[in-house]
Amino acid sequence: MGELIEAASVELNGASYRSSEASLIRFLRRDYERARRLPADFISRSTSINGEATAAWKKAREDDDFALFRPWLEKVLDINREKAEFLGFEDDPYDALLESHEPGAKTSDIKAIFDSTKSALIPLYDAVLQHSMRVDDRILRQSFNIKSQALFGRYLATTIGYDFNRGHLATSVHPFSTSLSRNDVRITTRYSPDYLSPGIFATLHEAGHALYVQNVHQSLTRTPLAKETSAALDESQSRLIENMVGRSKGFWQIHLPKLQELFPNQLGDVSVSQFYRAINKVQPSFIRVEADELTYNLHIILRFELERKLINGELKAVDVPAAWNDKMSELLGIVPATDRDGCLQDIHWTLVGFGYFPTYALGNLYAAQFLKAAQTHEPSIADDLEEGRTESLLDWLRTNIHQHGRKFTPSEIVENATGAPLNQDDFINYAVNKFSEVYGL
Repeated sequence: MGELIEAASVELNGASYRSSEASLIRFLRRDYERARRLPADFISRSTSINGEATAAWKKAREDDDFALFRPWLEKVLDINREKAEFLGFEDDPYDALLESHEPGAKTSDIKAIFDSTKSALIPLYDAVLQHSMRVDDRILRQSFNIKSQALFGRYLATTIGYDFNRGHLATSVHPFSTSLSRNDVRITTRYSPDYLSPGIFATLHEAGHALYVQNVHQSLTRTPLAKETSAALDESQSRLIENMVGRSKGFWQIHLPKLQELFPNQLGDVSVSQFYRAINKVQPSFIRVEADELTYNLHIILRFELERKLINGELKAVDVPAAWNDKMSELLGIVPATDRDGCLQDIHWTLVGFGYFPTYALGNLYAAQFLKAAQTHEPSIADDLEEGRTESLLDWLRTNIHQHGRKFTPSEIVENATGAPLNQDDFINYAVNKFSEVYGL
């Protein structure tokens, strides 16, 4: 394989850096070089530990007994450290693990970004909690027919550009998106009979993921480039559609009437302003996947800080429950009564895949930076979004992000699209402006 890649590289000598052929060789070489550093024996042991650790985690979570999972967490940590050594790193073993999910990212850079984000979000979160009674979301917690929710979900997915001729929407316990090619991108969602939000926002989230792959340039079809360039870039598209579009007031000026047609008794007298505030309610949550838009990044920062200490040996597995609870208190002001609602809630630490958690928060930061750039480059986009029209934003995303697939690195994508490296300020400003409006701060 290596010889074929080098032969192709010689043949393409002089090709434009931006050409699909040159990009394909770059990414094939990167993937090949990383893969060849991991011995077959290591891969076999990793797979075995993953399976057994997952079974132990499920039992520990069911019994709310961290001790059942602790020895397996220690094994997972050992094999992640071993993986980092095989892959190689300069400054921090966590860099090698992070590279698997976010090529080019450095732990030190992410720490600086997360530290600034944390310093800005915690005071905002505290201010919001002091005025928590100003937002009531009971209108979302009524009886909502599942079939009617499904009709509305399909309507929303179509509205934001999901192509049902090249995809399918189904239901599952945990929503996800998957693709066989840019012409077959499938998504799932879930509905609650007594809570409206999950069905709406899971559908928008997964459709956001799907748009990235469906809109990869046709010339990249069935090549390794016909996919998202990183986990965080992928997450940026789902978060942008779910939250920055889907939880905006302008979006519901257009789409609330359709929802009211389906649920006249529950929502017939609800104003756009009431609905907008309800879907943006902020409240403490022990569970990451149930967290609101403001606190979600704090949940991820908690995991990043603990994960890094675990890999570097600064935190022992036996001390994880106490460290988790201390961080929850520090960041969110709450402490879970059980490890099931604390350090045992996520499956991620059963995997030989440490380094993934940061990509969730990075996705939010990328999303805000893309949104600001789109509105700056095309001022009409801001006006369109205020009136609930998304077509101009979607066109900008297709042109600047989606069509490129994996041709460029995350840093190249963000700098080409926005003119600057990733920053936290755009998300912080977005959050301050939005939640100050929602809560009248």
